[in-house]
Amino acid sequence: MPDTRTDEWLTAARTELGLEDAAEGAQGLDAAAELDALVRDNVDGSVAASTVFLLGLAAGRSADPAVAAHDFTEKLSALARSFDADTDRAEAPNDQARRA
Repeated sequence: MPDTRTDEWLTAARTELGLEDAAEGAQGLDAAAELDALVRDNVDGSVAASTVFLLGLAAGRSADPAVAAHDFTEKLSALARSFDADTDRAEAPNDQARRA
């Protein structure tokens, strides 16, 4: 069951920021919450909010923020999952050598 107070807050925040018509609304917020949880679990809780902020900042600078937010969320999620992993089994999530 959705939390009415949380929904009210997020609606108010989107309106205050002029994002009430953002098509990616709930889906984007769910992805941000998942990224926040991954960073808290695999890196450190103290940097989770800053990581989500950086995601929004980077996505907002792109030509298509919704697509960029999705792409950046995937990249940062992979980075969080592999952060401090055993180097014998970890794969760099954004290995520049693998890019075409």
